[in-house]
This record gives sequence, C-alpha cells and structure tokens, in this order.
Amino acid sequence: MTDSEFMDRAEILLKAVEASCDRINDESTADIDNQRTGGMVTLVFPNKSQIVINLQKPLHEVWVAAKSGGYHYKFDSKQWFDTKGQGEFFLNLSRFASEQAGCPLQFAG
Repeated sequence: MTDSEFMDRAEILLKAVEASCDRINDESTADIDNQRTGGMVTLVFPNKSQIVINLQKPLHEVWVAAKSGGYHYKFDSKQWFDTKGQGEFFLNLSRFASEQAGCPLQFAG
C-alpha cells in the first residue's frame, strides 16, 4: 500500500468514526464529544474518559488508545484488523466505547 492509498483509506475510517459519533448522539443519550485534529480523533465520554484514534502514516497503521489498552490496526484490502489478532477495528471500537460509556454503542464503517 502506498502512502497515498493509506491516507485515503484512513480518511474514510476517521470520517466513519465521526459519522458514527453523530448518529449515536442523535439516537441516544451517550453524548460523545468527538474532536478531530489532523489525523487524530479524540472521543470524550461524559465520565471524562477518552478514546484516541491516531494515524501512524510511516507504519500504515491506525492506533487506538482506550481504557483497556493500546491497539494497532492495518488495512487488509477489506477491513482494518488488529496487528496482534485482536479483531476488526469497528467491532473493537464499539466494545471499547460501550465499556467506557456504560451503555451499548455501535460504530460502523
């Protein structure tokens, strides 16, 4: 994957995260504050916990820092998967966010 291809795929991912936050906020009382700065999106929950999603361009990875730990994702031509076999990005983000928000949340790409 070239740097340009990575950035295109990563931009789609970050926009999907932002759109999911907007949908979740419209459909529930979760009240997730999402803030984007360049290649980083920070999700802030009402309890002040955070999830940070950050692009690592030189490695062609997307990193996620959540209460449960740090995770690295690579694109496999269809989806973003954890580099240590921990699963798909949006399924994991849904789980991390649900744990931190204290209610079920669904992120989708």
